[in-house]
Amino acid sequence: MPDRLDLTWIVLIGLALATILVPSLVARPLLGNALLLSFAALKGRRIVLDFLDLRAAPALWRGLVSAWVVIVALFAWLASAIAALI
Repeated sequence: MPDRLDLTWIVLIGLALATILVPSLVARPLLGNALLLSFAALKGRRIVLDFLDLRAAPALWRGLVSAWVVIVALFAWLASAIAALI
């Protein structure tokens, strides 16, 4: 049975492979960017929780750091959406 870090490595590798495949499988740029950035947010959250050991931290810290990861991804998507509209 793999431990949590091994499972996180497997998930990160899977998300990295999905990141490589998305541009060739998704024709719409905004949807592709949304998928890529959501994969990045998922990877960031897994890294923060498991490799920075925030899973054992108080819920407030987990929530703040997870919210920060999601907000960064949302701002990046918003920037790409504005660039696509211009």
